Amino acid sequence: MATKKAAKKKPAAKKAVKKVAKKAAAKKAVKKVAKKAAAKKTVKKAAKKATARKAVKKTAKKAVRKVAKKAAAKKTAKKAVKKTAKKAVRKVAKKAAAKKTAKKAVRKVAKKATAKKAAKKTAKKAVRKVAKKATAKKATARKAPAKKAAAKKAVKKVAKRKPAVRKKKAAPVALPATPAPLI
Repeated sequence: MATKKAAKKKPAAKKAVKKVAKKAAAKKAVKKVAKKAAAKKTVKKAAKKATARKAVKKTAKKAVRKVAKKAAAKKTAKKAVKKTAKKAVRKVAKKAAAKKTAKKAVRKVAKKATAKKAAKKTAKKAVRKVAKKATAKKATARKAPAKKAAAKKAVKKVAKRKPAVRKKKAAPVALPATPAPLI
């Protein structure tokens, strides 16, 4: 009976051992899987970090390029601004020079015009003087005969008056024909 019991117990023990072994294997498998998962996670994390680093590097590079481009653009812009400024200065200088020359020409023309005006004025003055002299001569020439005529008229008037006066005065004086006796 005892052997039978022992025989009966053996398979039970075997079973128990098997169960324990299965459990241990299952635990191992679980651990392995967990380790693999953890490894995968760490790999993924590392990969993410690497990609993040790459992305950071890329963005940094892009930023650097942008900054460089901006700097280059600024340089070119500055150059362009300088060029345009120089051109503007040249234009202004040219205009100023043109204005100067134009002013000089205007002044020359104005001087000539003033000289012409002065000449005309002097000529007009001379003409006026000559005209005045001529008119004065004419006036004197006109006045002289008028004066002569007036004088003649006055003489005639006086002559007309005088004979009457003479007649009146002479009549009594001329009456005695014989000279008065001296006693």
